[in-house]
Amino acid sequence: MHTDILTLEPLTQARFKPFGDVIESTGKQGFSLNDGMAERFHDLATIDVDKARGRPIVSLLNSRPQQFPFVVKFLQRAPLSSQAFIPLTAHPFITVVASTDEQGLPDQVLAFISDGQQGINYRPGVWHHTVLVPYHAARFLVVDRGGPGKNFEEFWFDEAARLLLGLP
Repeated sequence: MHTDILTLEPLTQARFKPFGDVIESTGKQGFSLNDGMAERFHDLATIDVDKARGRPIVSLLNSRPQQFPFVVKFLQRAPLSSQAFIPLTAHPFITVVASTDEQGLPDQVLAFISDGQQGINYRPGVWHHTVLVPYHAARFLVVDRGGPGKNFEEFWFDEAARLLLGLP
């Protein structure tokens, strides 16, 4: 079996932009509210769930740590909506994403590691792997779509095309 190595890079807004939003307050302008008791960082992600009469849903996701190096065998996507994953446990996590080729299949695959304070919001139709947590179990607040229509697709790599992801 031939397995290509997938390089892990820091999650930044500039590098992640083709796939969606990095949800973070760093470098953003907040504003004071509630008589100065809180600071709000407003409109950090574009939530897109209204195709085919969808509605926003909020869920919790518990992720177990994975063994590394990790073999990326599949990717998934939500063609009808964005999907936001906001960490509640402040542990770093990894997101694996891919561009889409002319046939609508995954193409160039990239891997990013969050600092544990950043969340992500995939645009509709972005190929991605389930969030991976390398060190500690993690909990995420998930904002995505409920409603009619098929909003889940998977792509499984041939054994020879799988990618190996290590930690730095």
